[in-house]
Formats: sequence, C-alpha cells, structure tokens
Amino acid sequence: MSERTERLSVFKTYKLYVGGKFPRSESGRVYEVTDGKNGDWLANAPLSSRKDGRDAVVAARKAFGGWSGATAYNRGQVLYRVAEMLEGRREQFVREVADAEGIGRSKAAAVVDAAIDRWVWYAGWTDKIAQVAGGANPVAGPFFNLSTPEPTGVVTVLAPQESSFLGLVSVIAPVIASGNTVVVIASERAPLPALSLGEVLATSDLPGGVVNILSGKAAEIAPSLAAHQDVNGIDLTGTAADLGLAKQLEIAAADNLKRVRRPRAAEDFTADPGTDRLTYFLETKTVWHPTGSLGASGSSY
Repeated sequence: MSERTERLSVFKTYKLYVGGKFPRSESGRVYEVTDGKNGDWLANAPLSSRKDGRDAVVAARKAFGGWSGATAYNRGQVLYRVAEMLEGRREQFVREVADAEGIGRSKAAAVVDAAIDRWVWYAGWTDKIAQVAGGANPVAGPFFNLSTPEPTGVVTVLAPQESSFLGLVSVIAPVIASGNTVVVIASERAPLPALSLGEVLATSDLPGGVVNILSGKAAEIAPSLAAHQDVNGIDLTGTAADLGLAKQLEIAAADNLKRVRRPRAAEDFTADPGTDRLTYFLETKTVWHPTGSLGASGSSY
C-alpha cells in the first residue's frame, strides 16, 4: 500500500458580486488581505476599478424597477431568506469575522448572530415602514391628501471600516428593505466577510443587481460613484475616519442633488437600529384626491 501523500490546501478565491454574478475586477488587480490580529496573509481580494463601479451602477439601475415594484411583503420574505441562508453558513462567517477583525471566536459568533438577527429585524419592517413614514394629511377642503414613501433609487454605500460584517449588514439591509438598490464598497482592510455575503445573497432569492459588492480602495472607487449621474443617494458611513474624503464625496454628490447621509462618529452597530436608516433613502409622494361631487380624478406631486 502506497504512503498517503499530504493534500494541498484549497484556498478560496474571492470575487466581486455584481449583477448577480461573480466577476474578478476588470483590471485584473488584487491586493493582500491580512489577519486583523497577527497580520498573517488570509487571501487576495479583488482591487476594484472605476469601471467595476460603473458596471455595478448599471446592474443596480437595471434591478431597481423590479425590486422597487415588488410588494413589501415579498421583499420581507427575501430578507428573511437571507437570514436563513446565513444561519446555515454561520460557522464560516464566525471564522471569517474572527480573522478579519482580530477577535476571539466567541465574540465573532456574537457578531454573526447579531447580523443574522439584523436581517430578520429589517425583514419585519418592509411592510410596516409605509405606515410610519406616510399617512393621511388633514387639509382644508374636500380632498383626501395621502403621503406615501417611495425608494430614492440607486444608493452607493461606503461600508464601515472596522465593523466588517455587522456594520456592513446594518448599512445594506435597511436600504434594500425600503426598495432601493445598492452599490456597496466593503471595508478596505477587511473585505472578506462582505465578499462571502455576496455568495449568500446569490442563493437567497434576491434578484441580481439589487446588491452589488465591490472591494478595494474607497478613495479610488468612491469619487466616480459620488459623481455618477445615475446614482441617487450615497451613505458615507465608511468615511468616518477620513473626513477629507467625506467632504470630497459630498461635493461631488451635489452635482445631481444626491441624498447624502453624512458619517457619524462612533456608531454602535450593536444597538437597537431604530428606523433612521430605513427612512433615510425614501422620498415622499403626496396624492390629492377629490371627494364628494368634485369628480374621481386625482393629482399628485
């Protein structure tokens, strides 16, 4: 009997998640990702280019009509399915979060559990936020006056740099729960949990293009996304430690009046998330409808 030879390790190839597919960066570039505790090599992550960003915006825009037009109940089912699939891959994410953030396995497990619960939280809000953010308005005249929230459109999100998974979920889930589509730039230092999340989203009934995940340098990718005319909003959470970049992006975003969520210092992603992020990228449509003998036609603005 021949001696058993030692197997070679099969390293994971991390890819972007754009339009429901897993491309490498069109530039062919990668960069080294290291352990958050010891600095040991973990993997090579794609180094996204501006072209990758533009491709992600095209995918997000293409997906917006179907996702925003889906029923709120259906969106809630999809978000709950994400939580289900994450639960099934919990151990993988515990390992990746522990490595990425340089924390122990028990603490990483708590982070992953909180992220799973966060998906469930927002799944439950999809068909309720309209009652919180909209309603009937009293007017002096024979009219019904109703305000209803509608999604802003395509939103670029700069994910938190330090909270590579719970923070990531906390900034993505509320934006898509309300019907928007997302282009997210993952934590530059710790992108691996985000890239693995793409694999979960691809198997969770989420239509391709609703969430698009890029890895690389925010300073390189974000300016072109902030200035992109087909991006309707931008969340600058990930620039909390670089206010110079935040200011640059906010100025670029003004060109087409994007809705901008400015970075806030020391956000605690373990706290009750509330509804702030759910409502931030919503617009309000108000409809006037005559009552009585004035006719059946209505108008809106």
